[in-house]
Amino acid sequence: MHELTCVVHVHSTFSDGTATVPEIADVARATGADAVLLTDHDTLEAKRHGLDGWHGDVLLLVGLEVSPRGGHLLAFDVDSEVGHGGVDEAQIMDAVRDAGGLAFAAHPFSRGSRMSRRIGRPHPWRTLDHDALTGIELWSLVTDSAEAWASPREAVDFMRRPERALDGPPGRHLAAWDALCARRQVVGIGGLDAHQSGLRLRGGRVLSPFAHERFFSWLRTHVLCDRPSSGALAPDRAAVYRALAEGHCFLGIDGIAPTNGFRFWADRDGARIEMGGEASAGGWTLRVGLPLDADARLLRDGVEVAAADGSELAWPAREPGVYRVEASLAGRTWIVSNPIYLRSRDAGPTG
Repeated sequence: MHELTCVVHVHSTFSDGTATVPEIADVARATGADAVLLTDHDTLEAKRHGLDGWHGDVLLLVGLEVSPRGGHLLAFDVDSEVGHGGVDEAQIMDAVRDAGGLAFAAHPFSRGSRMSRRIGRPHPWRTLDHDALTGIELWSLVTDSAEAWASPREAVDFMRRPERALDGPPGRHLAAWDALCARRQVVGIGGLDAHQSGLRLRGGRVLSPFAHERFFSWLRTHVLCDRPSSGALAPDRAAVYRALAEGHCFLGIDGIAPTNGFRFWADRDGARIEMGGEASAGGWTLRVGLPLDADARLLRDGVEVAAADGSELAWPAREPGVYRVEASLAGRTWIVSNPIYLRSRDAGPTG
């Protein structure tokens, strides 16, 4: 597997962001990200401007955020905008699938601002148990953090020291995800919802408490591709989207410590399942490899079944279930894996 660190859910000046696409690519390079998944609202204008592709050593892939009045949907690997007038959420997801794309619910568990609905209204994606939905934004860093502010003082504190909010996806998000995964495969990703809201000053610099230079290094979706990057857009784009579709990815809170090198897999008699894969239960050993010594928890259907303090964990999975890993450093969530699905039905390995 070939790992790429991806900054997901970013807006540019083609919609309501303050940074141009070249500026976004430059910040990604400066913060050590390998790829950016751009998601401007209801437009693929960046693709029409020829900006989909490699920018030096950063791969920028142009998707979009389908933005009806209610919830929003991240659509990847589509060649035209997805309309949302007069249709419901299921029809929007069907349209993305019919176009050959991937559909991820953006900030699906939004409750709106605790301070005032005028500041931020709820905009959840409500249709989550639908076969055209590839996955969900398990943690939308800026949106989820902003909605949690209970007072102006908390908002100011976040803007001054946003790194203090780096403690993994909210527990209710994880619980809802576990319930979804019990029924079918649902890929979890981490997104920023980064707009870099602020003002562009004379000389070109943007003044913003949400500067990309700060946020791009904090939360990333690490994708494990089945081939190394070639420097050519078509095969590299296909490899990234294939990894996302299959759940070969994990959430890394790199603002705590680098997460590159994390692995979670199952093996049995020479067969191997990667994160996101599904097989019939029986005889599998689940294995975890961490890049640093940490507190690792193996969960089955959301309940801890094994734990280790170190860089490795191995556990024989004797029962069917949806198994995933959470690792923490200094009491803060550091890594959240996608699951391995060991079903009771007769199924062969799928990844």
